[in-house]
Amino acid sequence: MTYKSSVRRAGLAVSMVAVLAAALPTAAAAAPGRGSATVGAASGSGPAAPAWCSTVTVPGHRVDCGTMDRPLVAGKPKLGKVKVSYAVVRHSAPGPAKGAVAVNPGGPGEVAIDQAAAFGYALGGLLKDHDLLLVDPRGTGRSQRIPCGVTDAEYRFGTRPQQRAAAERCVRNLGPKAAGYTTAATADDIDAIRARLGVRRLSLYGLSYGTYLMPVYASRHPEHVRDIVLSGAYPHEFDPLVRPSAQAVSKSLRRICERSVPAACDGKQAVEDLATTAARLRERPMNVPITTEHAVYQEKFTEGKLANLTYEAASREVGMAPDKPSLLGNLPHALNRFVKGDPAPLRALIQEEGASGSKEDQAPYIAVVCNDYRTAWSKDAPRSERWRQYRAALKSAAPGEHGAFSAKGFNEGPTDGGDVCIGRPRTSTPDPKPAKLKLPDVPVLVLSGDLDANTPDANGRKAARQFRDSEFHSVRNTGHVPELEQSGCVVRVSTRFLRTGNPGDTSCLRTIRPIAVKPVR
Repeated sequence: MTYKSSVRRAGLAVSMVAVLAAALPTAAAAAPGRGSATVGAASGSGPAAPAWCSTVTVPGHRVDCGTMDRPLVAGKPKLGKVKVSYAVVRHSAPGPAKGAVAVNPGGPGEVAIDQAAAFGYALGGLLKDHDLLLVDPRGTGRSQRIPCGVTDAEYRFGTRPQQRAAAERCVRNLGPKAAGYTTAATADDIDAIRARLGVRRLSLYGLSYGTYLMPVYASRHPEHVRDIVLSGAYPHEFDPLVRPSAQAVSKSLRRICERSVPAACDGKQAVEDLATTAARLRERPMNVPITTEHAVYQEKFTEGKLANLTYEAASREVGMAPDKPSLLGNLPHALNRFVKGDPAPLRALIQEEGASGSKEDQAPYIAVVCNDYRTAWSKDAPRSERWRQYRAALKSAAPGEHGAFSAKGFNEGPTDGGDVCIGRPRTSTPDPKPAKLKLPDVPVLVLSGDLDANTPDANGRKAARQFRDSEFHSVRNTGHVPELEQSGCVVRVSTRFLRTGNPGDTSCLRTIRPIAVKPVR
């Protein structure tokens, strides 16, 4: 449920903006743009913009920037304040804006401001008469950092015990400040910025983790919500044992094999190869050297690491370049070769996916995950009782509920789930936690890629049912998030919905062509 860019990929999801930035036409990327020295409403009144604003450019649009000092933890002034930064991409047409769209690209912890040009390109038609609000959540990007001393590479490449220890250390290092990293706090930051800008209502556009954040905003500030788009969505009451994702891995393998022309693989065989590979790695993990620009890491590739590769990493960028096999398109071949005694293709996929490990501090990711996400154990229980509850939950999972994986093995895959936060101190849990949302009756559009095992169709449908006035669409042959497909269909549907409250003709969502699959021989 995390969509992570190439800079930070630890967790349940990933952000489309880094990929969109790479796809920007040369002329558009090079076109001049200017950061404005104003932060107020469209009149341009307000305090001087921060110095970094001059680097935020969107061709054809004025960009206003600002910062706000926000309470680090509401009701605890002694813990101080945190600076939250934002940018507003102003509409290009004359006259007042017809609306304002607030976008969150996922994470938790993805940046938005430095990807303003990519968002401007993707949402270009909408920005003729709508403003775009980009907020870097506290602890990320242009907003103030509060590090905890755990890096992305350390966390992502570590064994499961090392990941648990890193998550516990991160929360302990933050101490009382850990309570400042919550979805509710980010939602309130966005609303404070909305109020400063004089915007009455926002259209909310959430991607991946943004589909968790935006309903929290809507629940806490319902009177300021116009409509909502959730892409790569999952519900607040998601399954803490992530069974929908485990089952979706097998569905995705079967679908890409069935849709490949000429037939590149047999779907049933691909799932059997996955189950055999998982079982072998459960008994004998494979050591894989991962080379990043910072260092070389030795990763112990277990059944849990295979789960993460196949449900999270393999869901990214699916449909972005349909003629070139993605990680997902390469999986049937790599799994089949592994079963036949040749681990080289699978090892190559692991190394390629891991090459982007960074030194980015993971506080905004780990703290939000450990504060907010559902678990299969009680956060109020002592550690020994948490372990008892967690093991009992795994044992209660019926055979086959985790597809080709064992329940324990698959739940060691998510870096934002399973047992990763089981050692967090009980005293660090802040209030209020996102629970029992009271959502406004506004139009809601929910989109899922039908090859996305990270936030699969089952979770998207459940996310849509949270709202009274919602519609769900599964986007054929796309992954996490479907906006990455190259025809522009998904963005046209979502922006039309934001402009009119109706997605209009959605038939193109079912005609996106199949992805390339490496033949199994």
